[in-house]
Amino acid sequence: MNSHFQFQYPWVLALLALLPVYAFLRGRVGKFSALRFPSADLARAAGGAARSAVGRLLIFLRLLTVALCVAALAGPRFANDRTETQASGVDIMLVFDLSWSMMALDMGGVDESGSRFGIASAVLEDFISKRPSDRIGLIAFSGVPYLASPLTLNHDWLIQNLRRLHIGIIRELGTAIGDATAAAAKRLQMLRDSKSRVIIVLTDGDNNQGEIGPVPAAQIAAATGAKIYTIGLGIEEPCQLPAFDLNTGKLKRGANGQIIPTITLQPANYSVLREMSQLAHGHSYRATNRRELQSIYNEIDRLEKTEVKLRRYTTFTPLFQWPLLAAFALLLLELILSNTRYRRAP
Repeated sequence: MNSHFQFQYPWVLALLALLPVYAFLRGRVGKFSALRFPSADLARAAGGAARSAVGRLLIFLRLLTVALCVAALAGPRFANDRTETQASGVDIMLVFDLSWSMMALDMGGVDESGSRFGIASAVLEDFISKRPSDRIGLIAFSGVPYLASPLTLNHDWLIQNLRRLHIGIIRELGTAIGDATAAAAKRLQMLRDSKSRVIIVLTDGDNNQGEIGPVPAAQIAAATGAKIYTIGLGIEEPCQLPAFDLNTGKLKRGANGQIIPTITLQPANYSVLREMSQLAHGHSYRATNRRELQSIYNEIDRLEKTEVKLRRYTTFTPLFQWPLLAAFALLLLELILSNTRYRRAP
């Protein structure tokens, strides 16, 4: 908001130029008292004192009163320029895999923040922060899906919920991609005023749990008008799953601080993810490191544009009452002085 002072009728201020002309034409300011003096010198001295003490002060008050009235007629006011942003946002459901395999460190990490889950969480948080005008929700899943956040514009609260997640928080084992996608589509369908619906599925495994398969789930999403983007995580070769604490999601380490390997993870088959995105008119991606994953979400951010309209308008705060009140006060002062201290003898 930008505020500035202005006059509604600035041309009225031209009347102020008449005030010096009026003072000049008035000639001698103040009037001589109508008294007789035995000497002309005494009358001349008394008249000069009257002009100096009375005439100049009272005529100044009168001119200032008129000047304030002219300023009030010019319409002084504060103009407040405002700009409102009207955004037609995209409704986005983030579908986030929390299966145990997401603790793998094959994307270049050496601790929890460098696991598949740690890298994905950081990239998701960055993606959310870039889309302030969109309603975004979050479904976390492993063997079953859970709603971590409904669709909301309160992204601070959404990010807080994202940060509460860790691998092991969902105890049902497995990867229910289909059920999670169908749950996301159902959430989007509940929004009657939605103009654009998007589901972003991020996973590192094959669907092996749930009542609804990934392809039927994608068909459900497409029927509701939702577009699906799928992202597969992980390298194209076997890797070790490190031991971790299910209660905290922290890695367990040996006596010398080394990672404790457990089972060997095989590369997932992501052909079903490509089929899901094709059915729902989206795109399918692969990410093997943080840079690639960040690039994928940046591309989705560019593809799913939010329409933003700016509406500019100006509101006015009138100020004419203040010069009017000041003029009234000066006029009252002039009347008081002319009838008391500076009262003229008839």
